[in-house]
Amino acid sequence: MSLSIHDQYDKIYKYCYFKVKDKQTAEDLTQETFLRYFSQKSYINKGKPLAYLYTIAKNLCIDFYRKSGKDERLNEEVPANDEVTAFETSYAVKQAVSTLPVELQEMLLLRYANELSINEIAQIMNISRFSVYRRLNKALDLLKGVLRKEDFNEI
Repeated sequence: MSLSIHDQYDKIYKYCYFKVKDKQTAEDLTQETFLRYFSQKSYINKGKPLAYLYTIAKNLCIDFYRKSGKDERLNEEVPANDEVTAFETSYAVKQAVSTLPVELQEMLLLRYANELSINEIAQIMNISRFSVYRRLNKALDLLKGVLRKEDFNEI
């Protein structure tokens, strides 16, 4: 797999933002992720570079929480949106996702927000492809159940 840094920067930023819920901190962690990636010259031409980037980002986010003493709960802020309907839908989906375990939230982020393949998610999470499929299906089923309660028919 050829790793284009420009293509991956936004994905790593989204991942960091998902973890820390702060724009500036997510930017700092994303920069640090790429600095550490490039400082490991022995790894760049070997292995799975995308999985390695996510591993670095994950560890930096964990270190951030250890140093700051903050917990890892989801931020309840809702982004401003011009249309009321879109705002309500976005809020309902965000609320539904926040009811899921953090591991399932992370998988949904990787799959749907960052558009990673099942294989890439399996490498990043260090689990089998079958486990990724099973967990994503579980997350989607749980979301459908929560959203149906809110009078939504589909995700």
